[in-house]
Amino acid sequence: MADCGFEPICEGMWVRRGYRDRLAVAGLTSLDAVFELRKGTSLSKPGMPKYRSRLRFDVGQPPVTVYLKRYNRPAAAVQMRNWLTLGRRMPCALAELTPSLDLAAAGVAVPEIIAYGYQWGRFFEKRSFIVSRQIPGADALERRLPSCFSAPPTPAVLARRRQFIGQLASFVAGFHRTGYRHRDLYLSHIFYGDDGSLALIDLARALRPSLTAERFRLKDISQVHYSAPGSVFSNTDRLRFYLAYAGIRRLGTADKAFIRKVLRKARRMARHDHRHGRAAPFLDRRTGGTTQ
Repeated sequence: MADCGFEPICEGMWVRRGYRDRLAVAGLTSLDAVFELRKGTSLSKPGMPKYRSRLRFDVGQPPVTVYLKRYNRPAAAVQMRNWLTLGRRMPCALAELTPSLDLAAAGVAVPEIIAYGYQWGRFFEKRSFIVSRQIPGADALERRLPSCFSAPPTPAVLARRRQFIGQLASFVAGFHRTGYRHRDLYLSHIFYGDDGSLALIDLARALRPSLTAERFRLKDISQVHYSAPGSVFSNTDRLRFYLAYAGIRRLGTADKAFIRKVLRKARRMARHDHRHGRAAPFLDRRTGGTTQ
């Protein structure tokens, strides 16, 4: 892999320049040390494969919050499936590193990667990891929408809501123009900052497809639609989002067909979640949407 601002600190481990001392204070000086680390908060969740682990902890002074993702002896079948999807053989951690660096270079805001490493066996990966920095002053749109969505709907507030919907649409369109598809593009993975900026996280499943680009574009837009709560975003809001995303003023035949596919896919996702006891956010119409 090209330099990209990283320097090797031991066999199989690279650290972004400026972070070596911070990680050293935390004891992260080798692959063994990374996989022996137990400090911080575990972010494991039900259903997570045993070979994966996630930790959140602080490094250095003043403290910087980082996230560590580790892949320890993933099954050969898992690796081969990843290689087929990505079109090449690579460690699990690099599946997130590559799009992170590509998107950052393209001007799409993503978490800064500050360290990564991997170790191969005879043919399959033994282990790999990636460390990313928390986006300062930002949280997921799932938890934190701009204040205009909770303010009384005055003309000025409604204008700010429409402006944000346009901003969100432009952000997603800019991401898609890079050729990448996220495959988990829910509002939980789009972060909103104190400064009003947007960023994209959790890129482990992102890929840059060729033959299936449209299929995964549909999946991404369906996930945005699905995760946007119906109690906040009206049908008019959703139409405004699509028009801004597509860069058009009126829907054409192809746009209408695409939207129908989005709605069908969202309904399938809702039925699946209903069977597992989960509510579909876009079906929550308690207040019927907010933007006029």
